[in-house]
Amino acid sequence: MARKSAEQAASFEQALSELEGIVAAMERDDLPLENALASYQRGVELLRHCQGTLAAAEQKIRILENNQLTDLPGEENP
Repeated sequence: MARKSAEQAASFEQALSELEGIVAAMERDDLPLENALASYQRGVELLRHCQGTLAAAEQKIRILENNQLTDLPGEENP
């Protein structure tokens, strides 16, 4: 389970970094329309991924705060 969490964290950090790059590129306002649309679509995908990862982390924190040390649905035991 620790390995999976580390992979998810790296994936979250990578997704967030890519999303920040997309936002910066779009704010420069020098992308052709087709590239801007493709970047926007990729940004939405990354945003959804990051939001899902954060929601799962928040749920796990709530469980830990309530002393309910159980795996979340969809998690596998090591």
